[in-house]
Order: sequence, then C-alpha cells, then structure tokens
Amino acid sequence: MSHSNAAAQPQTVIDSQETSDTSSQAAPESAAPEKAVGFGDLGLDPRLVSLVSTLGFETPTPIQAGAIPQVLSGRDVMGLAQTGTGKTAAFGLPLVHKLLGQPGKPQERCIKALVLAPTRELVNQIAENLKAYTAGTKLKTGLVVGGASIRGQIQRLSRGTDILVATPGRLLDLVERRAVFLDTATFLVLDEADQMLDLGFIHALRKIATLVGDDRQTMLFSATMPKNMAEIAGAYLRDPVRIEVAPPGKAADKVKQCVHFVEQAAKADKLVDELAQRPDAVSVVFARTKHGAEKLMKKLVASGFKAASIHGNKSQGQRERAIQGLRDGVVKVLVATDVAARGIDIRGVTHVYNFDLPEVAESYVHRIGRTARAGADGEGIAFCAPEEYGLLRAIERLMKIDIEIASGEPPARAPRGGPRRGRRPGGGGGGYASKGGPKSGGFNKKPASGKGQGRSNDRNSNDARGANRGPRRQGRNGSAVA
Repeated sequence: MSHSNAAAQPQTVIDSQETSDTSSQAAPESAAPEKAVGFGDLGLDPRLVSLVSTLGFETPTPIQAGAIPQVLSGRDVMGLAQTGTGKTAAFGLPLVHKLLGQPGKPQERCIKALVLAPTRELVNQIAENLKAYTAGTKLKTGLVVGGASIRGQIQRLSRGTDILVATPGRLLDLVERRAVFLDTATFLVLDEADQMLDLGFIHALRKIATLVGDDRQTMLFSATMPKNMAEIAGAYLRDPVRIEVAPPGKAADKVKQCVHFVEQAAKADKLVDELAQRPDAVSVVFARTKHGAEKLMKKLVASGFKAASIHGNKSQGQRERAIQGLRDGVVKVLVATDVAARGIDIRGVTHVYNFDLPEVAESYVHRIGRTARAGADGEGIAFCAPEEYGLLRAIERLMKIDIEIASGEPPARAPRGGPRRGRRPGGGGGGYASKGGPKSGGFNKKPASGKGQGRSNDRNSNDARGANRGPRRQGRNGSAVA
C-alpha cells in the first residue's frame, strides 16, 4: 500500500480560540462550535452517551467535539491537541460506536480495530479506557506489549479480538509468529504518533502500514508535528481532515511554569528542598537516564519521601505497581524517564519536575502534560544546569514563551548545543557529578566541558528491538506477499 503525500494533505476543520494564526493554512471546512455541546449532540450511540455520563463526563473537550463527528462520518482524521485534553475518548468513543454496528465476532487470530501507541504505560491506559467504553457490550479489547508473556498474548489472540491496543515492536513479533492477522482491521488509530517517531518506531510503522487492510478508516493523534510526520501521514491517511485545538508545542493553559538555575551537582539537594516545601503534593520527576532515575529515587527514599521509579530497566509488573502506588497515594514522588512521559494519566499529579532537561524540546511539553489534566491546575518546575542552557532556550523557542525564573541566574555565556554526547549511550548523568556524569560548569562564568550527558537509550527495549524487524505482507498460507 502506498499513498502520495499530496493525497494526505489534511484539511483544517477546527481551530479553537487557542490556535495560533492560521492565515497560511487552507480555509477551514467548518468553524469550531460556538456554544457548548453535549456528547448526545455528537451523534454517538445513546448507550455510549449514557455510559460517559456515568463516568462523570458531561461536556466534550474541543478535540472530542471536533473529532467525533468526523470519525462517525467515515473520514480519516489527523488530530493535534496538547496532552491531557481527552484524545483517547476522541477516537475511542466513535470507534466503539462503529464497532457496535458491525455484525459478528472477529475470526480466530483476527482483529477488527488496531490502536498503536508508543509505550506500555500508554497502551495500558488506552486499553483501560476502551474497556470502560465497551462495558456491557459484546466487544472485546485486548492489549499486547513488550515485557509481558508472549505465550499468554498468543493464546488470547487466538480467540479473535475486536480492538487490539499494541506497541509496534511486540505487535510485529506476534505477526511474525502468525499469532495475529492485521488485514482484517477496518479501523486503525495511531496515538501519540510523534513519540513513536521519537522512539525510533518509524521503520515499524512502515512495516505495519503494509500489513493492515487497505479498506480501513485511520485516525492519527499527536501533540506535536515533527518534520517526518508528513511521511507517516502519507503512508496511513487518505484525504484526512485536520483538527487542531492548540498550536503544536503548546502546554496546557493551567500549568504554571518556572525554572531554577542550579549546578548539576546541586540538583538533588535542590529537589529535596522543593519537595519538602510541598509535603502534600503528588509529583512526577523526570530524569534523563535509567541509572540516574534509579539513583535519584533511592536518594529521595533515604531522605524520607515515599518515592518509586519507572524506567526501561523495570519489569512490566514493577512499572504497573509504581503507577498504581501513585494513584493510591502510597507513592508521592514518581521518578521517571521519558518512557513514562505519555503513559501516566493521573489527575492528582500536582507538580512535574524536569530534573534533567530533555534533549528533544517537544518532550518537555509532554512531560509537564502529566499535570493540570482534565482542567485541573498544576506546576511544571525545571532545573537547568549551565550545560543545559541551550536545551532551555530550545524549549522556550518551541513554546514561544520565556519561562519564569524562580531562582538563580542564567549563565552569562551559555554553552551551545546543550550537553555533550557521552561515549557510552545512556550512561552516567541523571543529575549526579560522578564518574561518567557531567561536570558542573558554573553560572556567570565559562562552563567546563562535560561528560556523559548522552541521549538516553531508554526505549521500550523489547518493542524497539522488534520494531527493527518484521515480515512483509503476510499471506494466510505462510507465504510473504511483497
């Protein structure tokens, strides 16, 4: 299957009042709703309208109000919205509506709808929501992720699945084993497509595009628009409508942001002080590397905080227990790498700390999107070492703001290009001045060169390995179809 990029150029349907100037875009087909609408006004099955009411949702968010009618009408959709704005319901509710209207059960090892997401946490979150939307119906939702028993996943897939939520790498592993056929899927969703590109899944997405049935409806949702998104749109979408309710790179309005300029070696003590000032807060702290996240978590526990960590070296069970602990209040501080940036949907998170600034500016937006969810207030607090000043400036350029300075002063002569790459991928760093870690530069003076601030290798390791291989289009008789 192939589609030209020209055919996939989206038409803008909705630009909310938050959207930046769109004078250079094509004229929108329709305007954003002028008055608040309810879920019952969107054309959804009455059973779904009643269900979302029991779940406590009365008024659709802008992305939901824009996307749901378009999906119900059969159009391919490209949805752009900041994190925490209800994208899962924007595709999940109309998807369930359409599947309820389809007769029959899925065949063995076949699916009716496929939802792709970049991380285990996000897959779990999406599957949990879809199971809530399908409660009391005939529809079955399944999930497959790396780090879990593949034998159990094969057994469950053998019975057929209405909606399969998957990470790309594990999905290709299962296709290779002939445990699931994708050509029966009539609906395809790519959620957080930009992070799938960030995590290196572009080759996996290309392969999956050749395996999913041509006669399908596709929805792509993202919070940012990286340059190579056009290729993905061209491969997956046919004449899509574009629904944009916030400029790419815009954070949630209710996130109050600030930055502390602090030496790298002093960050850990600074974090302890900040957390101690907010004993009732529920916080997520982002570190750059797996080693750094684990070391920081242990320091916080030793300092008396109820802390846990989540990163690529943790098993699926450990990651799920840490997130559940945060939900239940057993854990007050969750230290994470970017593997969890878009998989934590906990309304009670009040503060997000960027202990290490991300090397990709868009990741900052997704990190602070873990707070101020569903209209709540929240704070995003960044720690910036001298060697990270270039990263901070990149974040401010993306968001078109100057982040408020809470303490310290920016370096008089800023290092260029952010932290240097370490020789050992993902090694050192994490906020401590140690062997393999960054040396402090110093503010208002020329910073010393640093080591070990390499890009994290914290991928969904099982999924990333699977993403780099996989079959061509799969024939039922075991042959490969070009």
